[in-house]
Amino acid sequence: MGALPAVYTLGFSPNRFTNTATAVRTSALSTSSVTLSPTAGLKSTFVGTGNVRHRLIQLPGSRLNTSHVCKCQLVQDFAPIASAGYAVLLLGGGLFAYNKSGSKGSLFGGLTGATLMSLAYYLMQASDTKELGDALAFGASLLFAFVFGIRFAATRKVVPAGLLLVISVGLTALTLSAYLQDKV
Repeated sequence: MGALPAVYTLGFSPNRFTNTATAVRTSALSTSSVTLSPTAGLKSTFVGTGNVRHRLIQLPGSRLNTSHVCKCQLVQDFAPIASAGYAVLLLGGGLFAYNKSGSKGSLFGGLTGATLMSLAYYLMQASDTKELGDALAFGASLLFAFVFGIRFAATRKVVPAGLLLVISVGLTALTLSAYLQDKV
């Protein structure tokens, strides 16, 4: 008698949040079929740890995660938009600094950042290259977080270095989260 993995669904009742774990078993001679409950249509995935993890039976070739995973579609959808916005911000800031003070370093940094973030945005559009795009956006935003952190430490000016530092750190956290969710 073969066994399918335990199905862990998240359900909602009017007064409380309920968790139900059910094991689906089939005989080795019959065809496998699984009936999904209405709560299985939720867009979140929960892989249990501890006692729940020990009750789950794993199919050959599938992965069993050892931590709670909540795939939030909002983070995955917002990461490309934030990357494109950050690219426009870096390009505009580099051009503004060059026009105002003639800073070629700011122009080069703005163009480089806009190119990297635009490439990351482009890579995030296809499901095959989404992980690579998330990784590129994470690396670029981390690089600019360090650059703006150094500038903020040197000048102690909230605008533009402090503001861009906060935006860069926020984008770094967002793209790291999107990358980790795509990895799972």
